[in-house]
Amino acid sequence: MRHITLTEPGTVLPESELILNPDGSVYHLALQPDQIGDTVFVVGDPGRVALISKRFARIEHQSQNREFIAHTGTLRGRRITALATGIGTDNLDIVISELDALVNIDLKTRSPKREQKALNIIRMGTCGALQEDIPVDTFIVSHSGLGLDNVLHYYAHENEDSEHRLLHAILGHVEWPDNLPIPYIAFGDEQLVRRLGEDNRVGITATSGGFYGPQGRQLRAVPSVDGINDAFTSFRSEVDGLEGLCITNYEMETSALYGLSGILGHKAATICSVVANRLRKEYSKNHHAAIERMINEVLERIVM
Repeated sequence: MRHITLTEPGTVLPESELILNPDGSVYHLALQPDQIGDTVFVVGDPGRVALISKRFARIEHQSQNREFIAHTGTLRGRRITALATGIGTDNLDIVISELDALVNIDLKTRSPKREQKALNIIRMGTCGALQEDIPVDTFIVSHSGLGLDNVLHYYAHENEDSEHRLLHAILGHVEWPDNLPIPYIAFGDEQLVRRLGEDNRVGITATSGGFYGPQGRQLRAVPSVDGINDAFTSFRSEVDGLEGLCITNYEMETSALYGLSGILGHKAATICSVVANRLRKEYSKNHHAAIERMINEVLERIVM
């Protein structure tokens, strides 16, 4: 996914659009430009930030505003940030937009910079597997995010040809229901996905706008559409260069992470530990241990 157009450098952004706190920090994250690293690990669970930062050689900044907790420090001589985003693509819309503002907008003049910086943004999360052969407590790396939410429909963008063909193939296979929003798709950064995907499962991640009905779960309220999960599970790509790619898992953030990163020029990847297999009706007995293993693996592969 890429942008069609971006706000021109030199454009002054009104106070109502780029909202800053009295100390000059961005509104929701409450961070200033010198308080983040070039690599940002994003997590949904606020408690996971400390699990990452305890591995830093040194922590130089800690802050919290609402659900957004940030720890910035150094590891192996590199400056990195662990950031809690909260749950959902609406929160990722805030997080990616404000991270981009921190590095690509001059907050004093309120204008986009002429020289743009690309962040590495890696999500470490949890998910539910949609393929029977994926055990709980294993890791899935998202080749792409299939957006069942609607966030990216509000941004001017265009798909790469391979993204367009893959989305068309998925919609045709599923026979997408008329009463649901049309999905979008965005690919992750090829190099990051390849690095994290070695010896792990790589597939298409379905990003939903909720945890229960939007993922086909039924408690008391009954989902409006039957059979989508079965169609997701049975999909196999025949798109040139993407043969055999399948929809491996459900989660709630990757489509917005990949889409907005693509539009704004950042490099993004998602890796998730499988806490549930939806087909086997299994749930992890010790997903905390799996998350610890995932953090160790990601730091080893990314912070070389």
